[in-house]
Amino acid sequence: PCHEKPVIYFYPEKKQDVQVRLDYKGKIVADYPKYSDLLKGWNITAYPDGRIINKEDGEEHSYIFWEGVPDKKMEPDMTKGFVVKGVDTREFLQNKLEEIGLIPKEYNEFIAYWYPRMKDNEYNLIHFAGEEYTNISTLNISPTPDSVLRVFMVYKALETPVPVEPQRFDKFERKGFTVVEWGGAEDK
Repeated sequence: PCHEKPVIYFYPEKKQDVQVRLDYKGKIVADYPKYSDLLKGWNITAYPDGRIINKEDGEEHSYIFWEGVPDKKMEPDMTKGFVVKGVDTREFLQNKLEEIGLIPKEYNEFIAYWYPRMKDNEYNLIHFAGEEYTNISTLNISPTPDSVLRVFMVYKALETPVPVEPQRFDKFERKGFTVVEWGGAEDK
């Protein structure tokens, strides 16, 4: 499945130039601002309020967006996660994403993108991937951020609920230069 809509937010303590390298084991199929093959990423100026300026064209953005098709299928452990009724998905995501560490602007954008795809399913099996995702999508950011949160949801539509072991998350603390990414994929 496609790795959809990873978006990356930047919150430096002061205006600063940032180089973002994305080493992705796959093919990038959509990007905004444009992914530079030469840089393997983006050169931006980031502001404390979250705005970024893409240095290549001087355009302002709220985040970096990319989408990709991995070379080989990610194998998330779908025995861990949460089973949620389709109609309860919006509230579940808001609560869980806030618990994981997203702020309202970030989880609102996440929910606006994913909820319409998930709400009509009888149930959704939702898993938040860790190394299964970060091993194929490596971010190298310079200067190095003080805190990084990467949230990647994998979900599967279900007709009937299945037992899963609930996932637990360490409390994410935003300190210093903070970078936050979210994205997802449907496990078909």
